[in-house]
Amino acid sequence: MSQELEEEALEYEQKFTGYGIQLAKQSALGQKAGLTQKYGDNLDANSHGESFLKLFQARFVPGGLYLLDEPEAPLSPLRQLAFLSLLKEMVNQDSQFIIVTHSPIIMAFPEASILSFDSSPPKEVAYDELEHVSLTKAFLNNPQSFLRHL
Repeated sequence: MSQELEEEALEYEQKFTGYGIQLAKQSALGQKAGLTQKYGDNLDANSHGESFLKLFQARFVPGGLYLLDEPEAPLSPLRQLAFLSLLKEMVNQDSQFIIVTHSPIIMAFPEASILSFDSSPPKEVAYDELEHVSLTKAFLNNPQSFLRHL
């Protein structure tokens, strides 16, 4: 995105003349500077998961309400634990989260209300009753019992 804004600023030199060039370029370069200030010089130097974790850290503010759809997708298990730590910090600062996830790690958030939408109406379920949790435990305890069927 940073590179696109830089290229956009260069294109404006061909599209506009006079004072219009400066206004257009300043807009694009100002956005680029804002991205750099908020996220650092080179998010590409980080892994996909680290970049997402930095994005979450930069975007979450105290008192916010966040709707997240499978935020674990780019995160390794270690980064999911770091994400849980960030969630805890933000909840302690009056933020609220509604998260759609299949991750047993994310669902393990302390005192979370877990709703299952497998039936109508949705109902609250205990962590240990979740299919994703029991399946993950069974697999980790004996992967060969699953893999022998491949």
